[in-house]
This record gives sequence, structure tokens and C-alpha cells, in this order.
Amino acid sequence: MPVVVARGLSTTEIAGQLVIFTSTAKTHVNRIMAKLHAHDRAQLAIAAYESGLV
Repeated sequence: MPVVVARGLSTTEIAGQLVIFTSTAKTHVNRIMAKLHAHDRAQLAIAAYESGLV
């Protein structure tokens, strides 16, 4: 999930690529952000790059 966020995709685009509901994609992004203590999607993208996911 952090990989598609790091690409700058919207929640709707993420849901389309992963074939899940938009609400499910939003929930996953929010939970990942909470676990990584990221304040926004930009910090989540940085975490993905720093960890080598992207």
C-alpha cells in the first residue's frame, strides 16, 4: 500500500489498482499512517522510499 501512495495516487486510483472499495483503501492508508506516525501522505511516501519499498 505505501508503494501506491508513494506514486502519488489518489484514494480512488489506489482502490482501482488494488480492486478494493475506495473506503477500504482510505482505511488502509489511514491505519498505515497511524502505525508509522506519519502526519500526511508525503511523510508516508518518504517512509516508503527510505525503507526501500519504492
